[in-house]
Amino acid sequence: MSSDIFIGGGGPAHGTPQYLALKYANRHGLIAGATGTGKTVTLQILAESFSNAGVPVFLSDVKGDLSGLAMAGDPAHKLHDAFTTRAEKIGFSDYIYDAFPVAFWDLFGRQGHPVRTTVSEMGPLLLSQLLELSEAQEGILNIAFRLADEDGLPLLDLKDLQALLVWIGENARDLSLRYGNVSPASVGAIQRRLLVLENQGGARLFGEPALALADLMRCDADGRGMINILASDQLMGAPKIYATFLLWLLSELFEELPEVGDPDKPKLVFFFDEAHLLFDDAPKALVDKVEQVARLIRSKGVGVYFITQNPADIPEDILGQMGNRVQHALRAFTAKDRKELRMAAQTYRENPAFDTEEAIREVGVGEAVTSMLQKKGVPGIVERTLIRPPSSQLGPISDATRKALMARSDMAGKYDTALDRESAYEILRERAAEAAKAAETAEAAVAAEEAAESGQAQSPSLREFKKARRYAGKGSAPRTAPQHRTREESLGGAISEVIIKELKGTTGRRIVRGILGGLFKGR
Repeated sequence: MSSDIFIGGGGPAHGTPQYLALKYANRHGLIAGATGTGKTVTLQILAESFSNAGVPVFLSDVKGDLSGLAMAGDPAHKLHDAFTTRAEKIGFSDYIYDAFPVAFWDLFGRQGHPVRTTVSEMGPLLLSQLLELSEAQEGILNIAFRLADEDGLPLLDLKDLQALLVWIGENARDLSLRYGNVSPASVGAIQRRLLVLENQGGARLFGEPALALADLMRCDADGRGMINILASDQLMGAPKIYATFLLWLLSELFEELPEVGDPDKPKLVFFFDEAHLLFDDAPKALVDKVEQVARLIRSKGVGVYFITQNPADIPEDILGQMGNRVQHALRAFTAKDRKELRMAAQTYRENPAFDTEEAIREVGVGEAVTSMLQKKGVPGIVERTLIRPPSSQLGPISDATRKALMARSDMAGKYDTALDRESAYEILRERAAEAAKAAETAEAAVAAEEAAESGQAQSPSLREFKKARRYAGKGSAPRTAPQHRTREESLGGAISEVIIKELKGTTGRRIVRGILGGLFKGR
């Protein structure tokens, strides 16, 4: 296997052939350009090349076109003559049609194997970004995660988090003394956000079996890296879910993979299409996290490549981490466009043979301005480059072909059936049922005592004494069962305390239908 990936080059008015050195492929990269200028094909040929080099790939298929990686190109294709002509022009002598090992994934489980994570693994920061919470609401979410950790309540799916938030709302006064202000209104706002997330299909993202990162880092029997394709055409209807999931995946790779320094080739290459969605209206804390991951994950052997229309979509500190760049054409119709074009040109190492800004404006479809890292990680001189043609099929495969490939996949059956083991929802429901049963028993004992008392002949003076003993300030009130005020730190003890408090003026049956029935009805 070659130590370099051929990108393209050569031909009239073009510079030297461009190669991406595998040893620098974990220094990240950028693929940018206006719609229709060839970004998707560039992503496709890079995925092919990494796979041939034994490097697994993860990419998102936003348009539905990249499933063609699973099938070899066809000489009958209308672009066959153009491809072969370009291959000859740029000196791509070993150009052949070929298919590549592919695994299909889908958060909705329709066009690929289901992808899940747990609420706990997502964490409060990313979940707050996904739900677009305010600072106060994010604080309550952090309290929920803290309580879950302290009391051994696994947060696996959305109903676990919803049940815990209901309990927090019921106990807001007591929790405020310990954690600061816990507003029931804020709890309600979070619950409404969770409802919106469910309506967008986000509930499918959370649960078990959760995705194992090792399943994204496989090679086939021939040693070629697996190309993992996330079906994202429908997912783009919920851009927050899309961006948050991909950032979660990057964060998990950063947390779990060991340090490897500068390997001869990456352990995984991650392509983040429509990267601007990650940064649109993102809080500073999230942008700082992305910058941290981009800066440090390369030492884990992971290369991250952002695909976007304009380099200005990427924050400057993160853009500075992108060592390998393929810049397709940018259009300059407005003053803002011209300013961004000029800024994009200034990020390249100048080539005296041409004006970089002019070249970015003029390159055609399938052509780009490129700069790859060279020896010792030094950025290469910018070059005008004809991008090599793809070996796999251009455009999507049929649904029947996709289903057949999924059925033969090593992942078939592993993630298809969701699991629902005991977690926060079930634990809280069980504790609430126990507390309700204790309340009913106590209420029955009170009723029995009242019945026994009413059946006894009592003197007027004794009746007056008993009435005075029960006086509560506004007439008589039925005597309640003795209450034990020993406070327990666990959520189970707190639930029991709430149930006992509610006994006055109620019955056990009312408790079950009111406080608890609303929480667990229909589950």
